[in-house]
This record gives sequence, C-alpha cells and structure tokens, in this order.
Amino acid sequence: MSGAGYDVVVDVDEEGDLGHTDLQEDLEFHSSNFNTDASTSSRKLPGSSPGLPPPATAGSGSSKRFLWTLSFYAQFFDVDTSSVLARCWAALYPRANFLDVLEGNPDLYGPIWIATTVVFILFLGGTISKYLAETSQGHFVYDFRLLSGAAGLIYGYTLVIPIALFLSLKYFGSESANLLECWALYGYSNLIWIPVALISWSPISILNYVFVGVGFGLSVAFLLRNLYPVLSATDKQTSKILLILVVVFHAFLAIFIKVLFFAPARKTTEDPTPVKDGESTRLFMF
Repeated sequence: MSGAGYDVVVDVDEEGDLGHTDLQEDLEFHSSNFNTDASTSSRKLPGSSPGLPPPATAGSGSSKRFLWTLSFYAQFFDVDTSSVLARCWAALYPRANFLDVLEGNPDLYGPIWIATTVVFILFLGGTISKYLAETSQGHFVYDFRLLSGAAGLIYGYTLVIPIALFLSLKYFGSESANLLECWALYGYSNLIWIPVALISWSPISILNYVFVGVGFGLSVAFLLRNLYPVLSATDKQTSKILLILVVVFHAFLAIFIKVLFFAPARKTTEDPTPVKDGESTRLFMF
C-alpha cells in the first residue's frame, strides 16, 4: 500500500446507519490516478509551484517589449481620460502625494499634452504682449521665434531635468527612483503655467511679475512635496543639495518664461510724424 495511491469507497445502507456497515464486505480499494494527474499537471505548466497560480506567461507568447516596437511605447500611454483629468486635478489641488495618485502607473500621455498646450499658450500670450507693445508702430509682424523658443524651453526642461534628477538619485544609491515617475511629476507640474500664460500678457508689468511668481511658487511647492520622500532616501546633505538644485532650476524656468514671453513693454521715444524737407531746412538754418 505504501507504493501506490488508493481510493477508499464506503458502501452505506439505505437507512444511512454507518453502525451497521460491514467494513470487511463493503470496504473496497481501487487504484488511484493521483500520481498520474500530478505528473500530467506538472507537464502542462512547467515552472509552476504547488499551491500557487500559474505564471502570467503560461500559455501565452513572450511578453518582452523591444525598443523598436509599438508595444514598448504603448505601455507609457496606458491611461484613460478620466485618470488624466484626476491627475491634473491632483496637480492643481494637491491633497495627497502625487506618486500615490499615480498608483504605480505613471504615464506620458498627460505630460506630453500639457507641455504642448503650455508651448502654444506661451506663444499666444507672448504674441499678444508684443502686439500691445507695438500697436503704435504700424503693421504688426508675428514672431515665430517665440514658438520655437517656447518648445525648446518647455520640452527641454521637462525632458532633461527629470533625467538628470534620476541619474543623480541612482548615483547616490536611491533604490526608489523611477525615471517614468520623474517625467510624470515634472510633466504634470507644468499644468500651472497654462493659467499663468493666459493672464500674464497684461500691459501692467507688476501684475505679470506677480502672476509668474505665483506660478513658480505653486509648481515648485508641488515638486518639493512629492520629491522629498524620494530625495530623503539619500543621505541628509545630498538630499538638501538636490532640493536646492530643484528650486534653482525651476526658478530659471520661471525667469525665462517672464523674460522671453512677458517682458515689459518698451515705449518708443521717436516722433511718428514725418518731417518735410522744407521744414528740416528751416530748422537747420535756425
């Protein structure tokens, strides 16, 4: 009996009285297929462990994603509209850590569209500000260098600074650093520049400084609040230096936005009335 498995079958009377069961007559032993089923199941799911569900790759193809395939980039945009709107609201009105709002699924869909919107609104606001400053100078000419400058500034800042921060955290031994989360954090922090750019074309220069200053304060507070738990994983001195660098680079962004797109209007001192040749001769004689 020790060498094979057996099933126990008990024949019970119609009255259901086990006390009248004759074990010698009614107790029978049959060969069990337990070992056969176990070996068959082990052949069906190689690599699976007893008591655990089958691996996710069982019965399916390879889950590897290569850099040149669309599936590699599709995973960064695996988010719906309601989630993006919820994350935008969490960036404007933060009540919890933004990394918790991401729920382990950071995306690039929101950051790319936010950055693109900021670029075009900066171009629009800068063009309006320039138009108001040059209304008395005749025909107005659009300066499309504002568009390329906005694209270089916003896309460059949102792309490069998170990479530099991620590499710094990895260099100083932080295990919780995640490049995609850094991109998402900086991307959603740009959301505050949309209302700032919409109202910073005012001809009143002091108001423009106030609006840009408020945008800088809200966005840098959002970054520091969410980056501090990650930066604190390094030693105390390193985390302080990284926090200071985050504030400094963000201040440079705010300064460039103010100077490039919402500079104070320059008043021209030239008299637009043309001087005739005869009048210029009489003025020269006197």
